[in-house]
Amino acid sequence: MPRSDRELAALAARLGEALLARNWTACTAESCTGGWIAKVMTDVPGSSGWFGTGFVTYANEAKMGLLDVPAEMLEAHGAVSEPVVIAMAEAARSRTGADLAVAVSGVAGPDGGTDEKPVGTVWFAWARPDRTRAERRQLPGDRERIRRLAVERALEGLLSDAASDE
Repeated sequence: MPRSDRELAALAARLGEALLARNWTACTAESCTGGWIAKVMTDVPGSSGWFGTGFVTYANEAKMGLLDVPAEMLEAHGAVSEPVVIAMAEAARSRTGADLAVAVSGVAGPDGGTDEKPVGTVWFAWARPDRTRAERRQLPGDRERIRRLAVERALEGLLSDAASDE
């Protein structure tokens, strides 16, 4: 079951505490979530102390123009792919000077799915100074649920990186 708005807010508040404890900041590069991750983060009072920038790069042109994702990469792998979310996360972190970045790109539906990338396919990447990691999830449900679960997973990954020294 996806987390409620209240539970997402609590998760974002925990993330803010972890970032403040390290004197770190975070940024977002969002496609299918359309700014929802940044919205949940900035709903936390005092979030300006640990959040400064969110990119909403829904269209491929925005991914290329704002985050320098190469057209060749988009053509070869598609927007919903590991190389693209890694490029998005690393560019967002580099451009903003943030310590952590999350990037999300997926097929939220109800249309747009393929055999290779059915509706619910979401790629995540988290970039920090010493590493970038990515994962693919197949999220169940309708558009609203897929997007909410993606926001939840993005925040969980940020919190994990903010709280970890590994």
